[in-house]
Amino acid sequence: MNKASAAEIAEHLARCDANFVPLLSGRVEINSYAQKIASFATRFEAWSDGTLVGLVAAYCNDHEKRIAYITSISVLKEWAGKGIATCLMSRCIEYAQTLGMRQVSLEVAQENAPAISLYEKNGFVRGRENAPLASMHLYLKNGDEHG
Repeated sequence: MNKASAAEIAEHLARCDANFVPLLSGRVEINSYAQKIASFATRFEAWSDGTLVGLVAAYCNDHEKRIAYITSISVLKEWAGKGIATCLMSRCIEYAQTLGMRQVSLEVAQENAPAISLYEKNGFVRGRENAPLASMHLYLKNGDEHG
């Protein structure tokens, strides 16, 4: 957790770029985005032999609304299908619960069926759709059921 440098995050995201729908590089400048993640996000990381192979980055700082926001989920193509994304998302959700968050949210491209399926398998439900994106939410049980 939170070990990767901005440069390691940027390298990982660049290697995963083709897996994003649409391409990550078409939406953000990868080096700047990696710096933002390194500076402000809580990161759940999977490593193999010094290489960052999986990353879930979330902003867990909205203590007023108590919503954690997952900004990025990525796994190197050669590591896909091994449960890494699910494991890292579970760690992220558990962490959000320990902070007293009531919800974990994210946005996903409506055409990204594999990602939507992954999120639904992990308990996320679709929210508002605002083409080309759909919001998805996981409502947490923290003993405070107000929403």
